[in-house]
Amino acid sequence: MTQTVERLRVGGPGSGHDARWNVIVRNDDHNTFDHVASTLARVIPGVNLDRGYSYADRIHNSGQAIVWSGHRETAELYWEQLRSAHLTMAPLEQA
Repeated sequence: MTQTVERLRVGGPGSGHDARWNVIVRNDDHNTFDHVASTLARVIPGVNLDRGYSYADRIHNSGQAIVWSGHRETAELYWEQLRSAHLTMAPLEQA
């Protein structure tokens, strides 16, 4: 007779290394398009200034935009760098 042994869960749902997390920038009344675009281009890999302006436009018109999605540790780093540049950030959100 075979026996099944259940492993105890160490973390909550979505706490595994494969979970994806969204970095979301929100619209506000104190950051300029130039500042948002240049900050995104400086912080987020693969985002150039043109793409930064595209995100800034989406943030302005939609109220927010997901600017990066990936592993939690990297998401936390980008979130903190954007917040330190005074962008208005939504809490990290699991994708």
